[in-house]
Parts: sequence; C-alpha cells; structure tokens
Amino acid sequence: MPIHIPRGWELPDSAATPEHLVLGRRRAMGLGAGLIAGGLAAPALAQAPASGLAAMRNTRYPAERALTPERDATSYNNYYEFGSSKSVAATAQRLPLRPWSIKLEGLVEKPQEIGLDDLLKRVSLEERVLRHRCVEAWAMTVPWTGFAMSELLKIAAPLASAKYVVFETLRDPAIMPGLRQSWYPWPYIEGCTIAEAANEMCFMAVGLYGKPLPPQNGGPLRVLFPWKYGFKSGKSLATIRFTETRPVSFWEKLQSSEYGFWANVNPEVPHPRWSQATERLLGSDERVPTKLFNGYGAFVADLYQGLEKERLFV
Repeated sequence: MPIHIPRGWELPDSAATPEHLVLGRRRAMGLGAGLIAGGLAAPALAQAPASGLAAMRNTRYPAERALTPERDATSYNNYYEFGSSKSVAATAQRLPLRPWSIKLEGLVEKPQEIGLDDLLKRVSLEERVLRHRCVEAWAMTVPWTGFAMSELLKIAAPLASAKYVVFETLRDPAIMPGLRQSWYPWPYIEGCTIAEAANEMCFMAVGLYGKPLPPQNGGPLRVLFPWKYGFKSGKSLATIRFTETRPVSFWEKLQSSEYGFWANVNPEVPHPRWSQATERLLGSDERVPTKLFNGYGAFVADLYQGLEKERLFV
C-alpha cells in the first residue's frame, strides 16, 4: 500500500480553523485590513488599541494540537513585573497599550524610536498557530497575530558588527508592583543571536485570538521563539538593542545553573529540579511528550550546527 510521509508544512484536518472563527474574521476583514476602529477596556486616560486584527493564517507551521481555550491562555500567565503568581491578569490591565513606541538602538545604521502603529504600517501581519512551551513544563497552543522578526531587522538595519539582539521589557514602577521586588535584576532582559532573530520562526506578536495582544500575555508587543522555553520570549517590549557581545538575560543572572542563554526545548535534558520529558496542556491538563525544539526542529536545528559544545538546552 502507498505510504504517505507528511511534509513539515502540511496541516492536518484536525487543525482547521473552527467555522465561527472564520466567519468572525471575515466580518473583521470586511471593516478593513489592519487595525479596526474600536477599543478594549483600558486604564483611564490611556488610548486603547483597536478591537480587532485582520490577518490571514499562515499554515506553514502546523501545531498538530487543538487550540488552548482563550480563557486559559489569558488567565494563567507568568509576568513577574505584575506579580509572581499566575493570576496577574487583573493587575496587568493597568498597563496602557497605547500610545506605545519601541526604541531601536545600539549597532544600527540610525538609532530611532518608532510608534507601534507606525511600525505596523510597515510590516505584513499574519496569524500563526504555535505551540508555546514554558520551562515549568506547561504548554499551550494559541493563534498569534504578528510579523516575522526579519521584517523588523530590515527596518532597524543592524551593522555588520552586530552579533546579538537584546529585548528589554518596559519598566514602569507606577503600574508594575512586581518591580518593588528589588532582588530581581530589573529590567527584564532577553537576547538571541542575529541568526536566530532572522530565522523565519522568530515572530513579533501583537495579537492573540484575533484580538490585540492583552497585557498579561505581553501586549502590546512581544517576541516569540517557539522552539525555546517561554522565558526567552520577552514581553511588552520597550527597547530592542543590537550588540556585539552576548547579553546575560534576566533568569540567567538570577540562576545561571538553571537558565542559560540558548534555552532550546529538549525532552532529554531535564531542568535541575524537574523532568522536561512531558508537558501539561493548559485547559485539559493532559500530559503529552515534549518534542525536541518544541517540534520545530526542521526550521531551526541548523542554527546550532557547530555549537555542540555549548549548553544549548538548559
């Protein structure tokens, strides 16, 4: 009998978008591409982002899992600037999502500060359903709206001497009570190589479930490395800096024996305090096997050739 070997970009029928989401997106697109007038609840005097994001789904990266219910993905969050529990969603609503700007600085042709809405006019928005794997061994599968990090690299125009990208989260003590915990090395810093940032899987997210990205999930702008543990994906980005030297990230400063620079997902390399062989799915609490590079090895494994002596997975 014929044997069919699925290709990496093929999407199973089970991953098809539910009808109500398709119809809802069509209604949104009928109001115009890009951001649509309207608004979500936001703090007083703060301008709110638009209420919908129209973007076509890119099916090149099959999730091969059911979507996590929105209520679970938006209510179970790590965001230490707002608190160390998973229930920070209410407190995070203090964060105004507009106006918002991002500084592009360091080893670039022309340092600049660009408004988020101006940035969105210069990039191509798409939706990607991606697996998200936390180092704590829980996981979710959600539809993000955003654009490839490679598009931002073109705008930033890093110099040839730039080897790394540093992502810095907003630091605002007036609205972020977690910043009072002075034992943490604020601001939250994460980083990657230029090659990782240019990889097609690296994604800048501005939306979730077809809506503007909520603050508890890192709104209005966060970076995603779907093949790495989630702490690498910096939230609410205020500054993106290009450097020649490798940055030391937030958790690496706190506990370098547990959290390294690369932090790629590997089921065979345990965290010093727990196994990474399986993960718990938000919504169902089902335990499933963890995949190398979170299942995206076909797209990213070649980034690490010749680096076998590095600590790639912790």
